[in-house]
Amino acid sequence: MIFLTRKEHFNAAHKLCRDDWSDEKNKEVFGKCANANWHGHNFDLFVTVKGNPDPETGFVVDLKTLSLIIKEYIVEELDHKNLNLDVPFMHGVMPSTENLAIKIWEILYPLVQSERCVLHCVKLYETENNFVEYYG
Repeated sequence: MIFLTRKEHFNAAHKLCRDDWSDEKNKEVFGKCANANWHGHNFDLFVTVKGNPDPETGFVVDLKTLSLIIKEYIVEELDHKNLNLDVPFMHGVMPSTENLAIKIWEILYPLVQSERCVLHCVKLYETENNFVEYYG
């Protein structure tokens, strides 16, 4: 079994808050992430697939194809967007990095499936010190 990872990058803004909470409670729970004027991150996305290499090509998946899928369905939807307002698949979802990773998984899972490979992990870096990993 081979694990193969592709890295992509996007920039996005968000605000963590609950409309049913007061400003004070949002600031208490979410701190600076509840800033009324939003804040942004330079996200690094690592998509890992697993499988057995094709005997003819030696590939688990063609990395060019994987990159095109990630760019079309994820990066183009998220890059330089406001996660709270501009991204349809995040509407009604708290735009935490955790929830964003889950949504990315849900989109990619059926797109990268083949007889040779399956999605293994979505790792999303919000900062160099903070990241999440989601294994479905």
